[in-house]
Amino acid sequence: MAGFTLWWQMHAWRTPETLAATRFDAPTEASGLSFSLLLPARHEQLVLEHTIERLLESSHQDFEIIVIVGHDDPETAEVAERAARRDPGRVRVVVDTHEKKNKPRALNTALPQCRGDVVGVFDAEDQVHPELLAHVDHAFVSTGADVVQGGVQLINFHSSWYALRNCLEYFFWFRSRLHLHAAKGFIPLGGNTVFVRTDVLRAADGWDPDCLAEDCDLGVRLSSVGKKVVVAYDADMVTREETPGTLVSLLKQRTRWNQGFLQVYRKKDWKQLPTWRQRLLARYTLATPFLQAFTGVVIPLNVAVALFLDVPVGIAVITFLPLITAMVTFVFEIVGLHDFGTQYGLRVRLIHYLKLIVGGPFYQVLLAGAAIRAVWREHQGRNEWELTSHTGAHLPGAGNSIREDVLQ
Repeated sequence: MAGFTLWWQMHAWRTPETLAATRFDAPTEASGLSFSLLLPARHEQLVLEHTIERLLESSHQDFEIIVIVGHDDPETAEVAERAARRDPGRVRVVVDTHEKKNKPRALNTALPQCRGDVVGVFDAEDQVHPELLAHVDHAFVSTGADVVQGGVQLINFHSSWYALRNCLEYFFWFRSRLHLHAAKGFIPLGGNTVFVRTDVLRAADGWDPDCLAEDCDLGVRLSSVGKKVVVAYDADMVTREETPGTLVSLLKQRTRWNQGFLQVYRKKDWKQLPTWRQRLLARYTLATPFLQAFTGVVIPLNVAVALFLDVPVGIAVITFLPLITAMVTFVFEIVGLHDFGTQYGLRVRLIHYLKLIVGGPFYQVLLAGAAIRAVWREHQGRNEWELTSHTGAHLPGAGNSIREDVLQ
C-alpha cells in the first residue's frame, strides 16, 4: 500500500512537463458556455452567504446559482432566500422535499431546473476564485472534455494536528492522484468544483440518490462509458475549504467516503472499463477501504508478533522492509508540506513538520478505524448520511493567524 501511495503521490512531479500539464491554461478567447452552479446546503447558515457572495464575484458573464435547501431547514433557507432577493437574476432557490435528505437527492432535485450548458457543483462552505469559471470554460472548449475537475484544497492546516495531515491529503489527491486517474481513463471525481456538460449528466440520470460517495460513483459511471475527463490544478484557482472541526466529525466523514467507495465497488459499473489495467486500477481504488480495514484489524496481531514471536534473524530483517517505503513516504510528505506552504503563501514552521511526523501513525490508525466502521456499516445495511458541519475556519478574517499563534 505504501508503494502504491508513493506512485500516485509523486505522479504530478515525475517531470517538469508533467507538472506544467496539470495546470489550467489561461483563457485566450471570450467565454462560450453557460453554467448552472448547484449549491446544496443543509444546516449551513453560518457559511452559505459568504459562498454565494464569492460565486457572484465571478468574472464569467453567463452563470446562474441554484441553492438547494431542505424543506425542514428554515435557517439555511432564510439565508438563501435573502441572497435570491438581492440578486434575482443570478440566484434561485430550490427546495428539496425528500423525506430522507442527502447530497445526491438534493442535486437531483435541482438538475431539471438547470439552464446552463454545464452543471457545476460546489459545497456551501466553498471559497471560489472569481476567475475559475472562465478557466473551466476554456478547458471545455479547448479540450473537448465532457467533465472538468478543478482543484479543492483544505487550507486551515494550523487548526489541529489532524487538520495538518488532512490538508496534505487533499494536496496530494487533487495535485497529483486525480491527474493519474484521468490519464489512465478511470477517475473517482471529487465532491465539488466538478463540472459536467448538462446533456451528459442528464443522459447519466444524474447522481445515484442512495450512494454515500455520489461524486465517486458519477466519475466511475462516466469513465466506464468513455467520457473524457480533464483534471486541472492551479493554486490560484483551487476552491478552498476547511477541515472537519473534530476528530469524531472527521471519522464520520471518512466513514461515509469509504462506505461510498464500497457501494460503488459493489455496483460493478467499473467492470465495463475496456482494458484490464483500468479495471485493475478501479478494483484497487474502490476496494481500498477493505485493505485499510484489514491493516487496522491486524495492528494488535502485529504488535503481539513483534513482542512475543521468536523468528530467525533473516526473517526478522525482511519484516522491516515495509519500513523503507514508509520512511520514503514520510520524506515526500515533508517536501509536500513545504511545497504546500510555498504555493499558498502559508508560514510552515518547524512545529508543523514535527506534528506531521509524530501524528502520522495516529492518523493512519484513525483512517483504519474509519475503514473498519465503514465495512461494518455496509455489512449492517446502514447508509444514513452523516453530515459534516462547517464553521468557516478557512475564511479570511476567521482568526486563523491568531489561532495559529495560540496553537504554537
